Amino acid sequence: MEIRPILSTLRRHKTAAALIVLEIALSCAIICNAVFLISNRVDRMHRNSGLAENEIVRIQMSGIGKDDNAGALTESDLAVLRGLPGVKSASVSNQVPYWSASWNSSVNLKEEQDQSNLSASMYLGDPQLLDTLGLKLLAGRRFTPDEFVDFEGLQTPNSKVKIPSAIVTRAIATKLFPNGDALGKTVYTWGNTPVTIVGIVEHLLRPVEENGGPEATDYSMLLPVRVAYNVGGNYLIRVTDPSRRADVLKQAKDALLHNNANRIYEDDASMTLEQMRDKYYLQDKSMAWLLVAVCIALLVVTALGIVGLSSFWVQQRTKQIGVRRALGATRGQILRYFQTENFLLATIGIVLGMMMAYGINQLLMGKYELPRLPAIYLPVGAITLWLLGQVSVFGPARRAAAVPPAVATRSV
Repeated sequence: MEIRPILSTLRRHKTAAALIVLEIALSCAIICNAVFLISNRVDRMHRNSGLAENEIVRIQMSGIGKDDNAGALTESDLAVLRGLPGVKSASVSNQVPYWSASWNSSVNLKEEQDQSNLSASMYLGDPQLLDTLGLKLLAGRRFTPDEFVDFEGLQTPNSKVKIPSAIVTRAIATKLFPNGDALGKTVYTWGNTPVTIVGIVEHLLRPVEENGGPEATDYSMLLPVRVAYNVGGNYLIRVTDPSRRADVLKQAKDALLHNNANRIYEDDASMTLEQMRDKYYLQDKSMAWLLVAVCIALLVVTALGIVGLSSFWVQQRTKQIGVRRALGATRGQILRYFQTENFLLATIGIVLGMMMAYGINQLLMGKYELPRLPAIYLPVGAITLWLLGQVSVFGPARRAAAVPPAVATRSV
């Protein structure tokens, strides 16, 4: 196909051609970044928390005033919960994933250093917390009974109570000890006493994922610290049958209030962990669908623009098409002419769009700390718009190819 006649024709229709190029460029730039943002949101919503989410329900209780007997009441509560039908295990923790509060502490390799190696989220709980969360050890061991300390003891002024050990995620172990020898090593967190790493789990999502950036979502650790119900107020219950979570939740609420009614049951915060996850990612889900709608709208508008301009050009060039047909041009040649013309316009628009996509991504990186746009999104966006252009121009091009030479030349 000779390109020179096509370029000559486009030079005579500079405004219309420029508008299509600009439309394709804007669509390419916006769609590449939008699809990248959608991918980030989807990846975020499907992160592995490391927990047996479909088996866990959470009840939040808060005390009324100061409760000097909170520790004993917590033990009594746990005994009641563990005795309920359908309960596999129960525990109390200071925090839970998919919530708005997080306990964080710096983790250092040396006792005194100017900058911490990382910031980790600290899960505190009794010996059953590991089982209640459904965490599985990749290496090392569980906490031994003599390693557990009481939270109140740690808070006492001049206390000599120290945290002896920790179970960390693989992300922390890899970050601190890249050679894979984290077990048995010591770190410094929550005080100036070394804490020995005794176990490693695959995942444990921190409650507030934004803390520390995307790479730190798995920077969490378990500490053998028993807490009372009024430290975070999170009763976690793991059920034997996920289909009975609602029944267990109701029975647990009644049992806790019956055990001591002088407390506040947080109804809007007591739900299954899957419900908490859905609620936590609701904004991400809405944003993803909004961006999908934007992408579809841009593709539709771009397609309509190409169809409209191509139809207009076919109408304007009816005589020229008839002349070419009369001189021996086949329908296939006319069809290829319009498709090549669209391909050239789309290529120019896509090249401009790629540069604009890179610029938009740089702006998002600077303003919102988003990651760099992977290069793979640019050729994928280009191919999508090339295909869209060819599909959109096919109808008008077929109508042009179907113009009979006699009809087109009758008015010449």
